Amino acid sequence: MKDTGFFTVLLIAFLLAPFSLIGQEKEAKFKPTLNWNARAQIWLRYSDLNKGSLVNSEPTSHFTDISIRRIRIPISAQITPKIYVSAMFGDNNYNLKKAESLIDVLDFYVEYAFSKYAEVGFGKSGWQGLSRWNIRSSNSLMGLDSPLFPLNTVEKDDDLGRQFGTWIKGQAGRFDYRVSLNQPRAISEAPNGKVDFANNKPRWKTSSYLKYQFFENESNKTAYQTGTYLANKKVFNVGAGFQYQAKAFSDGDAQDPTTTFYDMKHWAVDSFLNLPLTNQQAITAYLGFYNFNYGKDYIRNLGANNPTNGVENGDFNGAGVAFPMLGTGSTWYMQFGYAFKETKLLDHKVVIQPNIAIQHANWDALNDKMTVYDFTTNFLINGTHSNKISLGYQYRPIFDAVSLTNIDYKGMAVLQYQIALK
Repeated sequence: MKDTGFFTVLLIAFLLAPFSLIGQEKEAKFKPTLNWNARAQIWLRYSDLNKGSLVNSEPTSHFTDISIRRIRIPISAQITPKIYVSAMFGDNNYNLKKAESLIDVLDFYVEYAFSKYAEVGFGKSGWQGLSRWNIRSSNSLMGLDSPLFPLNTVEKDDDLGRQFGTWIKGQAGRFDYRVSLNQPRAISEAPNGKVDFANNKPRWKTSSYLKYQFFENESNKTAYQTGTYLANKKVFNVGAGFQYQAKAFSDGDAQDPTTTFYDMKHWAVDSFLNLPLTNQQAITAYLGFYNFNYGKDYIRNLGANNPTNGVENGDFNGAGVAFPMLGTGSTWYMQFGYAFKETKLLDHKVVIQPNIAIQHANWDALNDKMTVYDFTTNFLINGTHSNKISLGYQYRPIFDAVSLTNIDYKGMAVLQYQIALK
């Protein structure tokens, strides 16, 4: 059980920090600033569940549920001209399986800016390398949900993609870079024959991401990359990155001398475009190639906000809405969206943005390619993400447990309401 008293102390300390440090910098005109808000994403969903899925131990083939996909309370303070502190409180997947409401400390870190070319930070955060989508702003997503596979160790040796670590980041002209050293959390359960996260002493993870910005520069104030700027910013970037962690995976108990260990070695290249058009409309697009190496035939099924709690005699996918999202091998990921000019809908000014996302993977453990499709239409009230309705449909592949081939597809439809309180 998480300590709400600890959360309260942290929150009070954070709010008082700017005032306690006033006057410690020589810059007489500088005034500390404090920013915060609260936001949430609420889901109404209909799911065609995987074979053998159980909801509270009852076999279920179709299921409708209401849940809160995310709650986020970001707080940041520019304490001095050089010192920046940031925190993020919240959690994911408040659904029928979560018995109590919990607020987690997702981020809490401090940065010191030597210049715009070099800022150094440490704490718990999403600052790490590989690609644009490692950690992204859930507030400005174009698709209904963020692609989960770039969070390639999610909820195994991290906390919703966050880890303790230190980093250096900066911008030099059109170049934007980050280099990080992160400390994965320890794994207690040993792999049993199949390659999985090793239960040894966790080695430090090294990662980096470098991008070149052809048009306007994006902010690097936080690690969270914008999903779509609509018609508000002209951006075209290309980037490349990597992640490396020694002895991160194994095929058995770390104490067994016959166990084989595998280094985690990932790399990726990607590009991002946000192009306002002369007719007050806009295109947003992303294309990325990822090469994942977790060790021999590693594969992992994941399903966002999964409503089930078990499976009996199922397919390879496992329970609920899961599919083989991660593995050793390679994957392409593409997004494309078109934001129409603001129009009137039910007496509200609305920007309508249909979009599509496709993940196409060649995982070593499977005998067929894995392709999943996501279709979404956003209705941004007053053209902002602070009041947004999204209608999405995910079409996922089903793999046979024996032949490891793609034998079927199933769907999941979601109506999401996103609200931000400022």
